[in-house]
Amino acid sequence: MSDRWAVAVAIATGAGALCGAAAPQLLPLALAVTALAFALRWPALACLGAALLASGLSGRAAAGLDPPSPISFAGQVTLLSDPAPVMGAVRAEVRIGGRRYEAWARGPAAWQLERRLAGERVVLEGTVRPPADEVRERLHRRHVVGRLSVSAVGEWDPGPLPARIANGLRRTLSAGVESLPADRRTLFTGLVFGDDRGQAVEVADDFRAAGLTHLLAVSGQNVAFVLAVCAPLLRRLGLRTRFAAVLAVIGLFGLVTRWEPSVMRAAAMAAVATTAVTLGRDASGVRRLALAVSAVILVDPFLVWSVGFQLSVGASAGILFLAAPLERALPGPRWLAAGAAVTAAAQVGVAPVLIPTFGGLPLATFPANLLAAPVAGPVMMWGLTGGLAAGVTGGPLAPLLHLPTRLLLWWLAAVARWSASLPLGELGGGHAVALGLAAAVGVVLWRRGRSPRVAIVAALAVVLSPALAPPSRVADGHELLSGARLWRSGPAAVLVVDGAVSAPRLLEALRTVRVRRLDVVALERGSAAAADALRPVLSRVHARLILAPAGHQLRGAVTPVAGARIGVGALEVEIVDVSPHLRIRVGARAPPV
Repeated sequence: MSDRWAVAVAIATGAGALCGAAAPQLLPLALAVTALAFALRWPALACLGAALLASGLSGRAAAGLDPPSPISFAGQVTLLSDPAPVMGAVRAEVRIGGRRYEAWARGPAAWQLERRLAGERVVLEGTVRPPADEVRERLHRRHVVGRLSVSAVGEWDPGPLPARIANGLRRTLSAGVESLPADRRTLFTGLVFGDDRGQAVEVADDFRAAGLTHLLAVSGQNVAFVLAVCAPLLRRLGLRTRFAAVLAVIGLFGLVTRWEPSVMRAAAMAAVATTAVTLGRDASGVRRLALAVSAVILVDPFLVWSVGFQLSVGASAGILFLAAPLERALPGPRWLAAGAAVTAAAQVGVAPVLIPTFGGLPLATFPANLLAAPVAGPVMMWGLTGGLAAGVTGGPLAPLLHLPTRLLLWWLAAVARWSASLPLGELGGGHAVALGLAAAVGVVLWRRGRSPRVAIVAALAVVLSPALAPPSRVADGHELLSGARLWRSGPAAVLVVDGAVSAPRLLEALRTVRVRRLDVVALERGSAAAADALRPVLSRVHARLILAPAGHQLRGAVTPVAGARIGVGALEVEIVDVSPHLRIRVGARAPPV
């Protein structure tokens, strides 16, 4: 099968998974068509068989998602994900009797559950309910049929041997970086094995704004580094033994990284490449990607709905198809051209998913990736070697072993923060279309022997336009998001927060309207939760004056006097009440007499 037909099979498999059909006779028909295609060596028939097979498997998976009846539960469950804190609670996916549930725990039960890891078995008590209508589709795409509200957590055991080994490696790597600051520890665990639980809100926002979140999601690069670390031992084995050992290493790494969608794609590509080498067959990067995508979708048809899987496939496809031509076309030193080509190719690949899903492609991702990518690799490599040694030895030796890690993580965090602060804006759908047209014109001119200079100038104008565009106009009292309102008049800006705000969403909203400085921030409720939500925002957006009600728990805030008026440029803030909650009124400032 040629590369083109391999890509066609992958596309057919994805299309079939999107159009799931639960007809019971579909799977036997699909198997018969696929077998006939292999017997006759007809690629077109293989496409049809793959589409029918993916459709049948997707339909069967959807048919098994009937919601449970509300019932009390007490028994042992298997954790399928690492329990993670979410808005004062702890959430984890668990398996009960072969079906997946989303478990939520609060209070003492949350504290007990949070210490466990995926693969372990825990005794839980609680109530099983069907999912709410607004989250049902999202949960179903993860094969989750219901929710378990946990009231008590009992005994636990470490689970089967593979889970024990994987969790032992995670705990050893995590123990080795205990000497690092909390935000650096989560950066390390995110880079090395994809665990970004507990990541500081402001740090996560920096990486998101800089287009570097892919570094915290395990990918093919991580798989390649793991195999590189194991290479001295693997080379000593015979061909067949090496094949089994490589698959075992890939499988163990998948368990350590929890088989995230990007890990499944990368592991499948590595397995295809290993199989090809063992059989003495040639397999190009395009064919490896296509076969891996087809295999992974057949294993889990719902992955076609996963944004992480789509981004992983898109980035890999962009690099495979575009990186080499772009490197040849770019001027300058080869090392710089190669890095820029890979970055640009990956961004082109993810743009069709990233722009519709998240609203835009940050232009800061280009300088950020050029500066961060060369450092991310050494962190992963040293994390797997020196990191394990630091975790095993502990004591005063661990901080010494992680001195390189500390410096490299500092650089990554600094690059993310600097890149996030650049006023470059984002490329939207219109920009992507314009860039595509410019690229098409440039190719046509180049093939006709004419200079593509006009197309290049047009492309540069499109890329620079988000940075040159004026900030979005914000009406008085504009609701940035639920729980936050913004007033802005010229350079003056006033933000009012009612306490129920989402810090990550507020940071993103302020960045979208290009607010980097606030004259007044008013916190209407003085609870600890409200203060915790606002602190990450204030660490990234400078505020000249912070107002809060009496009894507030926000450092640096002051409680004003009821009836006071504060002038802020063309705006005026009137203090209506300060207890038990702060209430203010923002309006236009009266002109001087």
